[in-house]
Amino acid sequence: MTAALIAASPITSIQASTDEPRQEQAAGQTGDAFYCQERRLGYWFYCVRPKPAEPDQAAPQAPSATAQLDAVTATLRELKARAIMEPSPENVTAYIRFQREQLDRASLFSDVWQRAIWQDPALDYTLERPVGTLAKRQWQDMRAAERDTVMAHLSERYGLFYFFAQTCGACEVMSPIVKSVADRWHLTVRAISTDGGPSRHFPNYTVENGQRPKMGLEPRITPALVLWDSVGKRPIPIGYGVLSADELQDRIFLLTSKEAGHDY
Repeated sequence: MTAALIAASPITSIQASTDEPRQEQAAGQTGDAFYCQERRLGYWFYCVRPKPAEPDQAAPQAPSATAQLDAVTATLRELKARAIMEPSPENVTAYIRFQREQLDRASLFSDVWQRAIWQDPALDYTLERPVGTLAKRQWQDMRAAERDTVMAHLSERYGLFYFFAQTCGACEVMSPIVKSVADRWHLTVRAISTDGGPSRHFPNYTVENGQRPKMGLEPRITPALVLWDSVGKRPIPIGYGVLSADELQDRIFLLTSKEAGHDY
């Protein structure tokens, strides 16, 4: 009897050792009997170990709008090339049909664009620079009145350097225009002859002795006009060649009273 118990004891110990991990695993799944079954601690205690959530499979992403547009462009080019290289009725028809679809798409975009501008004044650039006949005329009248106000006080600060040449045909056209604008707004003009020849419109001229390079002007082009700022002590090039009186006044007005980008 004793021998039988002794013989059985190793088997019992082996079974006990192998049963311990199973009990621990079961306890991990069902929880402790005392805390989970008798005391019933509630939802704040995990008697059953929660299974980790399986990672969600990423949903396939739709191609971006840029990729779709690139695909449309590539398809259109391919159909066009195929129709040119192999001008069969089928290829030409396929290209025309696909091109018509894109024209319809572009027309829809243009229509929606226009409607959006109509309904949002912040998007309507024509409120700043009108294009309609009536509105444009009204804007031009206001602009001319503003320009004339600025030009009326221009002589208080600015004067003109006018570079001409006796052999310059364009100078013969530009000289009377410069004189008329200067006389209208009482601007002082210092006429400078680049070749030493006279001007019948500016008899009190002087001969050039290196003024143009100092003002940053192209030395070989005449006529040339420069506005001189007596306050800032700096030259303001206006332009080269023949300019109409209105264009000359507009340039002076913009360069002296409007910052770059103001009108755009």
